[in-house]
Amino acid sequence: MTEIRAGLPLSSPMTWLSRGWNDMLCTGMRGTYYGAFFAVMGYAISMVYDNLWQATMGVTAGFFLMGPFICTGIYELSRQRDNGQPYNLIASWTAWFRNWKSIAFFAAMLTFFMIVWARVSVVLFALFASHDYPTLQSMLAQIISVKNFEFLFVWMGVGFVFASLVFAISVVSVPLLLDRGTDTLEAVFASARALWANPGVCLVWGLSIVVIIGLSLAIFIPILVLTAPWVGHATWRAYKALVV
Repeated sequence: MTEIRAGLPLSSPMTWLSRGWNDMLCTGMRGTYYGAFFAVMGYAISMVYDNLWQATMGVTAGFFLMGPFICTGIYELSRQRDNGQPYNLIASWTAWFRNWKSIAFFAAMLTFFMIVWARVSVVLFALFASHDYPTLQSMLAQIISVKNFEFLFVWMGVGFVFASLVFAISVVSVPLLLDRGTDTLEAVFASARALWANPGVCLVWGLSIVVIIGLSLAIFIPILVLTAPWVGHATWRAYKALVV
């Protein structure tokens, strides 16, 4: 069984972010190659919603399915640094081959949760909102209006449950699958135990990710070229700190 460290200081996420940024610099900013994929994802989802919102869920599901494979490239760069290996971007492309079945199973789990949450959101919207899906800007304005307070309250509550569940199984899963070749369920349980052993630290870490990536999406999508690999390298540092 994977051994988990407990009692990490609440400031640990700031240390992980600092070390993650250092990783990105020391690896010659190679992680920005993967950051470009995330920036393209953000633009693609926005464009699909504006032109054919019905297809948004399918596009987002595809990104959830591919996300863990893309992230393994960033983790591999940090792993190369830890092992004193030459920084090899091409080798990072195929790092997931080492444990592709388990990583694919985990990606399928994330996609399943995303699809269920998307369906639940549609049901909640139909039950509590009094209008059809409009444009993105109009929809956001209507959702956060006082008239839709019940929908907003229920939607945020249910969304928090889904987000907490996904985060609980994802804290160290993919780095563990890549680094040690464990099976998917062991990695998922290790993530859950890491969260249980360090709830405050993991809460701060989760909020840090939401703030960094959320602001990138809301303010300037191209900055994901930097912020996405930064969070990726920092996630590797979180894994190394949480897992013995």
